[in-house]
Amino acid sequence: MQFSKNSRVWVYQSTTELTDEQTQQIQQQLNAFAQGWTAHNNQLLAGAQVKYNRFLILVVDESQAGASGCSIDKSVNFMKQLEQQYGIVLFDRFNLAYRDEDRVVSVSRKEFEELIRNGIITQDTLVFNNLVQNLDELQTKWEVPLKDSWHMQLFGRYLVA
Repeated sequence: MQFSKNSRVWVYQSTTELTDEQTQQIQQQLNAFAQGWTAHNNQLLAGAQVKYNRFLILVVDESQAGASGCSIDKSVNFMKQLEQQYGIVLFDRFNLAYRDEDRVVSVSRKEFEELIRNGIITQDTLVFNNLVQNLDELQTKWEVPLKDSWHMQLFGRYLVA
């Protein structure tokens, strides 16, 4: 399925890494949700993906039909059902993810700050900007060095010189 680069994106981050089995099961459920996702009885051109066994990403190409408040509520409720079903947390906005070599690690805001203070996370560490709004941003601004992300405004003062 081809999506416009302006397609809307929602990124949900699990506080824990999903097992391969959970990832496969959740991907199937996401696919089924995306195929049946509607707004005011109009089928949305939607897709979904689990990335790095941690991020659940929904995409809607609004060139055909736009996501409405009700349809967004449906997606939020669906994500809450996944949380309950798998015992995971997807709505902790103070949980931050970064790359440690090949692994994606997720920590609390306090732990993130400590890792910066201790020089473990540097301005060149890749972090995940889950605030991206569209597919173009997902592809170009989602996984970026700390120095190029919104994280810099919040944590830049803690960087070890």
